[in-house]
Amino acid sequence: MQYLYAFLVGGTLCLIAQILIDKTKLTPARILVTYVTSGVVLTALGLYQPLVDFAGAGATVPLTGFGYSLAKGIEESVAKDGLLGVFSGGLTACSAGIAAAIFFGLLTALLRKSFSR
Repeated sequence: MQYLYAFLVGGTLCLIAQILIDKTKLTPARILVTYVTSGVVLTALGLYQPLVDFAGAGATVPLTGFGYSLAKGIEESVAKDGLLGVFSGGLTACSAGIAAAIFFGLLTALLRKSFSR
């Protein structure tokens, strides 16, 4: 059942984004920023953790999950390091994902450039 819950929650988040792209004049970039910000705000309000507990990867893989990871990293770092944790916690929690995105973006750009010649 966990796979079904992950599929339904992740699919619903993607469906909402697709509807926003199709039915509004919002650019995809604004929708992406809205999703990340929503993940941070919902985590701060304590509303996103129950969704993560329910759906697992269905809630943590979409961009709202990136906001969730940022907020959780900041929360943990502030508890450990105080106010300085505000500046380091989010990057520490998401560093692997950020590094992977940069690496695979570079790899894709290099491959795409070599195929377009």
